[in-house]
Amino acid sequence: MGEALAELINNTSPLSCRSSRGRGAIRSAVSSFHGKSNRAEVGLNGSSSPAVTDRSNASLKHSVRPAASKWRHNQTLSLRIRKQILKFLDAEKDISVLKGSLKPGDVIHYIFDRDSTMNVSHNLYELLPRTSPLKSQRFRTCAIVGNSGVLLNSGCGPEIDTHSFVIRCNLAPVQEYAQDVGLKTDLVTMNPSVIQRAFEDLVNATWREKLLQRLRSLNGSILWIPAFMARGGKERVEWVNALILKHHVSVRTAYPSLRLLHAVRGYWLTNKVHIKRPTTGLLMYTLATRFCSQIYLYGFWPFPLDQNQNPVKYHYYDSLKYGYTSQTSPHTMPLEFKALKSLHEQGALKLTVGQCGGAT
Repeated sequence: MGEALAELINNTSPLSCRSSRGRGAIRSAVSSFHGKSNRAEVGLNGSSSPAVTDRSNASLKHSVRPAASKWRHNQTLSLRIRKQILKFLDAEKDISVLKGSLKPGDVIHYIFDRDSTMNVSHNLYELLPRTSPLKSQRFRTCAIVGNSGVLLNSGCGPEIDTHSFVIRCNLAPVQEYAQDVGLKTDLVTMNPSVIQRAFEDLVNATWREKLLQRLRSLNGSILWIPAFMARGGKERVEWVNALILKHHVSVRTAYPSLRLLHAVRGYWLTNKVHIKRPTTGLLMYTLATRFCSQIYLYGFWPFPLDQNQNPVKYHYYDSLKYGYTSQTSPHTMPLEFKALKSLHEQGALKLTVGQCGGAT
């Protein structure tokens, strides 16, 4: 992606669409992703990373409608990106710590709180996989489903369910939103904070049962729990582990390696995408390049207005406000979106931000 991509991405302030300038600023930011004046093209020049030509010198147009064009997969670019990412990490190995690498009582320094430590519990050790849950796995198409409210009324559910492998984020509910988000789940992430935000910290039997039902609905899927990222989540991870063991829940647990997050960030920084901390969605895309031939993204939209300037919920399933991601957030989601949009335009991935069946 190189320096030209950095210039393309940094033309618009990542937080501009949340500033006091309101709809006009949001419209301008969205235009920069979809207008002809900001088109990026890959240059296949034999370098280790995809080169991009930035054609954003013309003034940004305010039409949010993308030019009508049929997306085509760029296999050459996809393979090049995979090869470059493999210099930083290997998803097959880094998707989870394995049972042979730790033992009960081992001391772990948290990735983002190096001065704080945790001890590997017996329950955590019991649930560590013996081999990578993605060992020798390859899929023709993968869907990564984010949680933006842009999915509501999208009708993307049936399309999502046709993919060979479906990745979802943070135990988001699916049953009551199936027409828009689908039902198929092969891997789902669960940040410890989800237990607090979506399941009221399991304060009573009702919430414990709700979590248990959600876990049971996974029915053998991979449950990916970042247990070693930051202090404060250990207790919640232990609650989930205990429920899984006590009720013999059919899930395949995975706990990302201690090097994964820094490796992913290192890859994107090397390609001039200056993220503070990669979001779950960006982590999943980076991992998916290892085992997916074609990658399709749904529900990735970090703005409070859609392409038609209609309000968009932060999550499709709750009432969380956009103020939740302020300048103090460790994530830079609009910046990530611009990088993903650029890759969409080059054919490395397909990014759907409206109704399924239409142009993106």
